[in-house]
Amino acid sequence: MFRFLMHWRLPVTMLLVVAGTANAQTAAPPSTPPRAADPTDAQAEVPAALYKSAFAGYRRHAEAAPTAWKDANDTVTRIGGWRAYAREAAAPAAPAPAGKTTP
Repeated sequence: MFRFLMHWRLPVTMLLVVAGTANAQTAAPPSTPPRAADPTDAQAEVPAALYKSAFAGYRRHAEAAPTAWKDANDTVTRIGGWRAYAREAAAPAAPAPAGKTTP
């Protein structure tokens, strides 16, 4: 009995494979994007090249006004010395204003 089943197994498998591939071949091809202009055609219309400089939104760094060293030292002493800067660095960042995102 087993030998009989083995004898018919190959033709049935082949029939299923052929039926499956025939069905796959009749399926509609996927949509393709429109073809670009032929690069060898000198008369072909091409879209205009757009250029946007990477420096278009550049803003120059504004230097702080120089301060006399004695005034700068007095300011640091008045606010608490280096410990005030350490507290400022350890503090959590302030939340961004509504509608603004950080990069």
